[in-house]
Amino acid sequence: MSIDFPALGITILTIGGMQVSAGAIIICLLLLSIALPLFVSMRFSRRNDDARGEVSTLLRTQAELHGRISALTETLSNKQSEMSQHLNQRLDGMSQRLGATLTEQTKSTHDNLSKLQERLAVIDAAQSNIQTLARDVVGLQAILSNKQTRGAFGQARMETIIADAMPSNAYALQPTLSNGSRPDCTVRMPNNAPPLVIDAKFPLEAWNSMREETSPEVRKLAAQQFRRDMEVHIRDIAEKYLLAGETQDTAFLFVPSESIFADIHQHFEAIVQKAHRMRVVIVSPSLLMLSVQVIQSVLKDQRMREQAHLIQGEVALLMDDLNRLDDRTRKLQGHFLAAQKDVDLIMTSADKLTKRGNKIEALDFGGDTPEQPQAPSPQSLESRIGSLKFRVVDDE
Repeated sequence: MSIDFPALGITILTIGGMQVSAGAIIICLLLLSIALPLFVSMRFSRRNDDARGEVSTLLRTQAELHGRISALTETLSNKQSEMSQHLNQRLDGMSQRLGATLTEQTKSTHDNLSKLQERLAVIDAAQSNIQTLARDVVGLQAILSNKQTRGAFGQARMETIIADAMPSNAYALQPTLSNGSRPDCTVRMPNNAPPLVIDAKFPLEAWNSMREETSPEVRKLAAQQFRRDMEVHIRDIAEKYLLAGETQDTAFLFVPSESIFADIHQHFEAIVQKAHRMRVVIVSPSLLMLSVQVIQSVLKDQRMREQAHLIQGEVALLMDDLNRLDDRTRKLQGHFLAAQKDVDLIMTSADKLTKRGNKIEALDFGGDTPEQPQAPSPQSLESRIGSLKFRVVDDE
């Protein structure tokens, strides 16, 4: 708040409860205007001195930095040259390794392509075989679609297995039984037992219809039809072919496929159990082959037992001949020993004659000689040799 007194030319300012005159303020401002340049000039001179010292310090620091930068530049240049040389060496090594790797990869690729071509050739051959097999399968399907042809197919497979495993006199094809029925095959059993009957008429129509259907309801109906057909066929086999005293009490039902045999045992266990109760065994090609091989082995054992007495008789005759040969050999050995003894005696006599001849050659006939013992005459020596010859001839 300010109060003016124009008459006196004084203005009183009231600031915060203190009254200050305008003149005092003017004087303070004048003093301040005089002191401020002095202070500024003194401060500036001081700052100039400090700036000169700092400039000199900066110059020294700049010189040091320039030296350090020069050394660092030289060091960096050397490092850069060394690094460039090292990088060139590494690049050369990598180029060589890359070239070798590319060469190996090219060779490996060529080998793999060669093998791939060979495999493609094998695949082409396999594909041609598959196509041939597909044509055969189509033909087989055409065969199986016909009931009569299908029966002939199962009969042919069964006959092939039997003929490969057994001699022709061990089985009979489609014989006539006492009740007028004609089974597909009968196998002769050992020990004059009744023959075993094998039937090859498998009901394949219901099976094919069951496998071809996609609807569960229709497939269920087809499975029921197949079950009924199998039960009827098993009952027919049991009634027609199981004759007491004429055939075995067990018959074989031949299934011409391993997959069908496996599916029957997996999904139709009741049919298998019913067949067992009715003395009918369902067999696949492998089981039929194993069965006939077992029967063939039993037949071989029977034939061997039948011929055992003949073998024993021949062995007895062989032992007699062997004993006779042993006796004659021993007699011949005795003759050779006696002949050897006579030869030893002859050699002894020959040695004596040689010694006596040597003594006679050494005698001096100028004076009287004492009487010498008489040497054996040549006639006695010839008689001994003759007796030896007669003895050898008698022994022979």
